[in-house]
Amino acid sequence: MAIWGEGTLLLASGAPVTVPRDPARDDARRELLNPVYHQHDPSLLQQLMTWIQDQLGHALSQVGSVGSSGVTGLLFFLVVAVLIGAALWWRLGAPRRRVQSAAALFAAEGPRTAAQHRSAAAAHAAAGEWSAAVREQMRALVRALEERTVLDVRPGRTADEAAAEAGRALPAHTTALADAARTFDGIAYGDRTADRTAYQSLLDLDRALQRATPVLTGTPAPTAPVPVPTGGGTA
Repeated sequence: MAIWGEGTLLLASGAPVTVPRDPARDDARRELLNPVYHQHDPSLLQQLMTWIQDQLGHALSQVGSVGSSGVTGLLFFLVVAVLIGAALWWRLGAPRRRVQSAAALFAAEGPRTAAQHRSAAAAHAAAGEWSAAVREQMRALVRALEERTVLDVRPGRTADEAAAEAGRALPAHTTALADAARTFDGIAYGDRTADRTAYQSLLDLDRALQRATPVLTGTPAPTAPVPVPTGGGTA
């Protein structure tokens, strides 16, 4: 039987009960490593941002001081600003110029005919303005398909959508239409360089599509006539 004596646990015989310190310390350390105790701890990024904010506040308080202390504070402020920029770069990544392929094919200044778009494209091409020529020629191509009712008129349609829909009606030109849409997107919204070749490829496709016959969808296939039996029997 053990009893307490002046803050010490004693056996009935009076001998002190000792608890080894190392196992107890190890048990306490293992208990504190339990994830339950750390589930609300700030993340590494949060700790970094907190440290940067603290250092930035300290630097700002030093900027206004005079003499060499002010210069040191200003230099420290610049270092902290660089660290903030590096942290944001690491967290968010480098800014990228994204291709806006979801932008509408036609501008909002009002509807124009295919002939008007072709005329504008030719004028831009004559002036060596290849990017504008490509944009107008692609619009002429799609507008012509709308005027022929190969495509329905739908505001907000993108070049990719127009190419996919036209490819179903003109399957022989599916690949060329998809290439034209990629050319348009890359030049109009991306970083691709426009040139005479890009414009000419769209112009040639436009002319080929004018001669193409669309495949009607949803029309039932013709059936062979049912033979009428003949013979010597009477009705």
